[in-house]
Amino acid sequence: MKSSSAEMVFIPSPGMGHLLSAVEVSKRIIQRDERLSIVILIIDVPITSALVTSFIKSQSQHNPFSSRLIFVTLPPVCNPPDPSCSNFFQALMKLYKPLVKQAVEERILFESSRRLVGFILDMFCTTMNDVVAEFKVPSYVFFTSGASLLNLMLHFQSMADEEGIDIVNSVKSDSEFNVPGFVNPITGKIIPSVFFDRESGKNLILEHTRRFRTSKGILVNTFSELESVGINALLDMVAKDKIPAVYPVGPILELDNKSRSGSKGQNHEYIIDWLNDQPSSSVVFLCFGSMGSFDEAQVKEIANGLENSGHRFLWSLRKPPPEGKIGMPSEHETYIDALPEGFLNRTAGRGKIIEWAPQVSILSHSAVGGFVSHCGWNSTLESLWFGIPMATWPLYAEQQLNAFELVNELGLAVEIRIDYRRDWRTREENFIVTAEEIENGIKKLMSMDEETKQRVTEMKDKGRKCLQEGGSSYDCLGRFIQDVFNNVY
Repeated sequence: MKSSSAEMVFIPSPGMGHLLSAVEVSKRIIQRDERLSIVILIIDVPITSALVTSFIKSQSQHNPFSSRLIFVTLPPVCNPPDPSCSNFFQALMKLYKPLVKQAVEERILFESSRRLVGFILDMFCTTMNDVVAEFKVPSYVFFTSGASLLNLMLHFQSMADEEGIDIVNSVKSDSEFNVPGFVNPITGKIIPSVFFDRESGKNLILEHTRRFRTSKGILVNTFSELESVGINALLDMVAKDKIPAVYPVGPILELDNKSRSGSKGQNHEYIIDWLNDQPSSSVVFLCFGSMGSFDEAQVKEIANGLENSGHRFLWSLRKPPPEGKIGMPSEHETYIDALPEGFLNRTAGRGKIIEWAPQVSILSHSAVGGFVSHCGWNSTLESLWFGIPMATWPLYAEQQLNAFELVNELGLAVEIRIDYRRDWRTREENFIVTAEEIENGIKKLMSMDEETKQRVTEMKDKGRKCLQEGGSSYDCLGRFIQDVFNNVY
């Protein structure tokens, strides 16, 4: 078979977190096999449009595989749904189906020398299976989170479809129940809130999960050494023909800050200069992801907890969008108006407030000794990659589940809270985390016992080795590529 003779179409979910890992796994695939090229279809959403455009531009400029990694930005749809609606994403995907079909048809005509061999659909883009079916090629799922969430989704879908159990009614916040892939019982407090959204969220998640089972395979952004129990539970289902092949190919990480910084890159230098002046492992870094922000009352509690802890800190304190407006926290403004009076003066010698954070560069710096994190899966993998201990403070999505896994299942983090919830749309929260809790969590993080530190260091080493030739994730990616060709030729 001649070089670059096969092509796949990748449809990532809108949003930087999903796009970053989609691009990175695509790079790994085409690096491993010169026969393959991948076309990434970009779905335009105003809330993240500027960030995504900047990222794609940087990738196009510094892409050694430009002929085999192609970005196609789809045009915006007419009359897009209201972002504040609970079914926004579902409605948006439906509107984009004809645009996806048209883009793929045009690509096939344009590149007639390349055969379409399959689609890779982000875990939240499986509704595009209708489009895939028209091209009569296999589809694969890219699961951007860990094995714990995948096991939970499969378990709940099985409960609903095979046992007729209504999850909303049967799962209470304080009740314990067992899920395959977990060592410890879990409670409703850590289950993603979408499962309790009776209006649309629960049914949408169940439908995605049903489509997982009908795909040809599931690529998971994790590695066997990190989530061995969860991976074994998935492989047991594969052996029983309950789910398709599973490929743990992580950690999939985008480690180049410059590619996603855009105009924010100018802030990079002064942050690193400040870190250069700090003692080794002395700084606690606080960052809560691309959508993470807090109201004034919670900011004051964080500030007081930091001040009372006595530790050096670097805090990404971004100003939330205006009241009543759905959007990203500001990339260029800190929320200093919410800080307690005199806080900046009292902590000037040991702390720094920043807006956007070049997270990879910060986590890789020798001055950083701990990370207070929202436990997004990308941030979790980045922290482990650099061997930085974490303190958990989840906000939304599956982050509570990730926090539980890190603290209770894996012993790789300490807890500030694992059951805090803050809706990024409405900004409603279930409680306020107190200054005392924050102070205690930071002290525990920065004086972590040697046994836990050793586990973090060992996982850092395992995460890097698994990507090398002969490693578990390296082998799984090779098996996936071989299966792609076996499924069409």
